[in-house]
Amino acid sequence: MRVLHTMLRVGHLDRSIAFYTDVLGMQLLRRQDYPDGRFTLAFVGYGPESEGAVIELTHNWDTDHYELGNGFGHVALAVPDAYAACDAIRARGGKVVREAGPMKHGTTVIAFVEDPDGYKIELIQR
Repeated sequence: MRVLHTMLRVGHLDRSIAFYTDVLGMQLLRRQDYPDGRFTLAFVGYGPESEGAVIELTHNWDTDHYELGNGFGHVALAVPDAYAACDAIRARGGKVVREAGPMKHGTTVIAFVEDPDGYKIELIQR
């Protein structure tokens, strides 16, 4: 078994695809409209789905906003340099919500950014 994808419901699909591709550097792997169900699925990632986990962006055509609730935490991405990643993300219009630095009670360098729907993306320096 392996993790295939994480699904996030998004309010504005094109805006979300732009964030994940233009700001975080992922690729749009596939996109499919389901007119009878009134939704679109778009899959983004850093490589083919056959080789690693990806993110599924689900856009329900009649919903432009979701309450995130308090159960979801974040999606984590490995980066070589969290400080440089924050600078690059900010330069591309992304929102850094926790600057790079050592995690509380530890030494691992982390940062958090936020996507257009408010989902948190953790950057973990490797």
